[in-house]
Amino acid sequence: MEQLEFFTIPSPCIGVCEVNNKGYCKGCLRSRQERLYWQNMTDAQKHQVMHLIALRRVKLQRSSSDTHTQQDLPEQIGLF
Repeated sequence: MEQLEFFTIPSPCIGVCEVNNKGYCKGCLRSRQERLYWQNMTDAQKHQVMHLIALRRVKLQRSSSDTHTQQDLPEQIGLF
């Protein structure tokens, strides 16, 4: 059992609740469905969302060095 399994997974929300043109929150980089269903997700699903957020953040950082916008994120890819 991993140590992470002993702790609840907090919401990645940072209070910047604005959606970009791809449908991701500009604050936490979750899709609408990921934000809506967060409380009902299993820990495994929450871990998957956190992984997707990390991938989106890397993509955003790479693209922001070129365009300085969040417009280069792919269309919503998630659990739903």
